[in-house]
Amino acid sequence: MIDPAPRIVNGDNVGPVDATKVPRYAGQATFAKLPAIGEIDRADIAIVGVPFDSGVTYRPGARFGPGHIRESSRLLRPYNPVLDVSPFASLQVVDAGDLAVNPFDLHEAITTIERGARDLLERTPHLLTLGGDHTIALPLLRAFAAIHGPVAVVHFDAHLDTWDTYFGAAYTHGTPFRRASEEGLLDKEACVHVGIRGPLFSTADLDQDTQQGFTVISAPRPITSASPGSPSASPPGLASAPPTSRWTSTCSNPAHAPGTGTPEAGGLTSRELLGVLRSFAGLNLIGADIVEVAPSYDHAQITGIAAAHVGYELLSALAANKRPIRANKN
Repeated sequence: MIDPAPRIVNGDNVGPVDATKVPRYAGQATFAKLPAIGEIDRADIAIVGVPFDSGVTYRPGARFGPGHIRESSRLLRPYNPVLDVSPFASLQVVDAGDLAVNPFDLHEAITTIERGARDLLERTPHLLTLGGDHTIALPLLRAFAAIHGPVAVVHFDAHLDTWDTYFGAAYTHGTPFRRASEEGLLDKEACVHVGIRGPLFSTADLDQDTQQGFTVISAPRPITSASPGSPSASPPGLASAPPTSRWTSTCSNPAHAPGTGTPEAGGLTSRELLGVLRSFAGLNLIGADIVEVAPSYDHAQITGIAAAHVGYELLSALAANKRPIRANKN
């Protein structure tokens, strides 16, 4: 008989397996070795995987992203010194496993993802979703908007993803924000792309993107002015709107995230990306997703580790927003 893994417990919050007692490479690969949702009777944040890539227009493989990110997250530790927060002590974070999504019927898959997200949001106020290709953003936005109304989107990507169709298909990984805008899911005064770069089909792409409600912070722009938490960089409504964040692996330079289906040169370094994400500690973040991680193109878990740290910084930002003011130390 195997004894239960010893976990770090802070008050009522049950955290990751204690890495001083169990090697991090041993045991079940939940995100950051956190408890599974069935082990805990409540949750402030649920991490859920969506192993789906039937909406891609170039290289497939992101269906294996959730497992790859979880494996890469084994190295994470419980204290974030930059934000001075211990996210797993401040909040009850659980791993909800993966949604079983039909890989052959895209419309059914979208319905399944929306239903699964809604079910989880009845149990916890926040979701961190591990994709999967970017098609999953649409059903996730539907689930969040059903609770919060139109939401702000901070979208880290090389690509706009506000195109209308591909080969006549309305639902692909390049169209989720066009559909979301058309369905009234977005706060058009508070949406922003970060890291956009690379060739477009025409100048009309940018014009149509603006019509969908997005401000563009392109990758060539100096990173010091690209933090969504910075008033000088943000759309006017972002500070007051409930935002969701979505990081696509193509946002990062392929040298820092090679494991993706549609790589674009000239992106953010991992250091720049994590620095920008820390500005979220001042935003009312309600959810996030990490998509387009395709491990078959990854090397030495470079992309997986970057994705795991993106998730960790987002969880830390949520914890920083909710932590009590600490008493003065003598």
